[in-house]
Amino acid sequence: MNLRNRTHWMNALVTLTAAAVALVVVGGCGYSEEEWQAQLDKYNRLVAQSQATESKLAQVSGDLEAAQGRAAALATDLESMGIDLGKLNADLATRNTELSKLSTTLEEREKALAEYKRRAAQLERIKQRFERLRKKLQELTNLGLEVKIRNNRMIISLPGDVLFSSGRDKLKKEGDDILGKVAAIINGDASLRSRQYQVAGHTDNKPLRGGVFYDNWGLSLMRARQVLLYLISPDKGALPVSRWSAAGFGDNDPIADNETPEGRQKNRRCELIVVPSAEEMLDLKSIAQ
Repeated sequence: MNLRNRTHWMNALVTLTAAAVALVVVGGCGYSEEEWQAQLDKYNRLVAQSQATESKLAQVSGDLEAAQGRAAALATDLESMGIDLGKLNADLATRNTELSKLSTTLEEREKALAEYKRRAAQLERIKQRFERLRKKLQELTNLGLEVKIRNNRMIISLPGDVLFSSGRDKLKKEGDDILGKVAAIINGDASLRSRQYQVAGHTDNKPLRGGVFYDNWGLSLMRARQVLLYLISPDKGALPVSRWSAAGFGDNDPIADNETPEGRQKNRRCELIVVPSAEEMLDLKSIAQ
């Protein structure tokens, strides 16, 4: 309870105490014992009500602080996983500022507590969803592939140099082997097999001119197409055709510095993107409103 509310209740108690004393003094001047007792009972009820309200406010304040801490911790966890919650975090910061300006009455605190509990529950659902999906893809991590969250999507990153020779779109033997293992893992889990995927091809920024691909756009797209064809081929990956698509990004979506050989190597890649369902996309959008 803040200073203003405490002062209000203390004044009320002082006034009531004075009233009770006055009744005792004038008890012999026309007031019956029943009337005096009724006033004293009323005073005792108000004292009990004040104590109950103060106790409730302390409890709600403690619960609110815990809910705020839980929401902040979940937001930090999700950001460390790669999930972008910038809009939500800004909203939570604004909410904290607004709360500091309130007189922190019991009603206002209870309203804020309900809001933070709702936010924490939403964050928990998102975290659990991504953790379930990541757990299902753990076997791919065990193969040495990188499984990460980027732009709020789970991504399986396949090194381009393992899949293809420089400037080529024909899969190498190592590429066939790794894609066969990826397909086996996805086929082995009904929920993974039933999801939508996009194969995204990426290159470094070294210009490619002429030839059959024309430019980096063409090379990245044809590489993505080759990976796609392997994964959906009935005698190879045998994944459902209707759930796969391909796209080429050229050198327009780097994940490392193209000014170094190591960075360019990381940027030459194919990604298998687990496309969020409509429900999942709405969930992430609604939480930032």
